[in-house]
Parts: sequence; structure tokens; C-alpha cells
Amino acid sequence: MKKEIKTIAFDADDTLWINEPYFQEAEQRFCLLLDNYLSADLVSQELFKTEMNNLPLYGYGVKGFVLCMIETAGRICGPAASLDLTDKIIALGHDLLQKPVELLEGVTETLEQLKGNYKLILATKGDLLDQERKLKKSGLESYFHHIEIMSDKRAGDYQKLLQHLDCVPGQFLMLGNSIKSDILPVLELGGFGGHIPYHITWTHEQHEQEFKHPNFVALKQINEILNYL
Repeated sequence: MKKEIKTIAFDADDTLWINEPYFQEAEQRFCLLLDNYLSADLVSQELFKTEMNNLPLYGYGVKGFVLCMIETAGRICGPAASLDLTDKIIALGHDLLQKPVELLEGVTETLEQLKGNYKLILATKGDLLDQERKLKKSGLESYFHHIEIMSDKRAGDYQKLLQHLDCVPGQFLMLGNSIKSDILPVLELGGFGGHIPYHITWTHEQHEQEFKHPNFVALKQINEILNYL
């Protein structure tokens, strides 16, 4: 891998900083708001159905999540749904949008060693304003040559990014915690992928099937990529 790679892209949420635990905490609080109607497991199932139905409309991020909670609450509660309940759900969203940015172990040190030797890119999904806020608060912005807030992470989306960067797939490495979004589409294009697992993964991003690929490397933490470059 060492000779080929010129550009390294990083996912952000749960690769550079903590994200999914905050969403799961908000979902737990949402379930408590509806505990007089359904069990927490059933509320979570209904919420996930709503998220999947609305993903083509809302995309990824906190704002779509809040809208899905409001829609789910309305469906579960029916006429009993109140404006007070909606206000409480919106407050959950406000809290998510103000969470601190906590970097994961080894991130800064790894970027510091890679800077200057490779073109470093941030390629992440989510709300534009929220991701810009988190990047600014992270203190990592200066490490990146280019920032790409993507509406989705399919092969076509990465192809557009590569064209914009004037980078061929064989010189591109994507690092992230999601096999589904960060690795498989890049491998499909002929690029390289490094998976950095996180202990919590959103159901939509889970990929249980094991696989092998000559352009794929499984890492335990972010700084291990230095051993392959």
C-alpha cells in the first residue's frame, strides 16, 4: 500500500470523535417520553422504521433524527400527542447539537505524522452546520486539504469526490468505522480501505459479514495505519 497512496480520507463521526453514543443517549431519553405507550424496544423499532423511510428525504444528521422522533411520537401516541411532547423532542435535538467534541485516542498524533506526506481529506456524512461546528471545535481543521460533507457515501459519491480531487482510486485510502459506508464503496472503485471499528455502531451502518480484499486492512485503532504506509 505504501507506494500507491497519495490521498487519505477520514470519516469523522466515531472515527475522529465520539458521535453515536450521544444519539443512543437521546434515543433512550425519547423512549422514556413514550413509556406509557410502548416498551423502549418497540419505540426504538418504530423510530428506526421512520428513519429508514425518511432517509431519502432528510439524509443523515441530527435534524432528520429529530423530525423522525416527532413523526414516530405522533404515530405512537395518536390524538394524545401534545405540543409539550414535541417541545421535549426538539430539546433533545438542541442538546445533541451542543454536545462537546471529544477526540478518540490517537487521532491528533496520527494526523500529525501524516500531514505533509499525504493529502489529507475529511469525508463525512451529516448535517452541514453540525459537522462544521464539530470540526471547528475539534481543532483538527488545519490538518485537512479538503472538507467534504457528503449527503451519502455510495460508490458514485466517492467517484465525484475523487474527480474533484483529481485523484485516481488506486492512490486513495479511506479510513472509517463503517464497513458499509467507508470501505465497500471505495473498494468497489479500486481504492483502498482501512476499517477502524468503534464499539457502538448505528443499526443502519452495521455489516456483520466478514470479507477479505487485497486493498482492505482491518485496524484496531487509528494509529495502526502508520504501519501500512
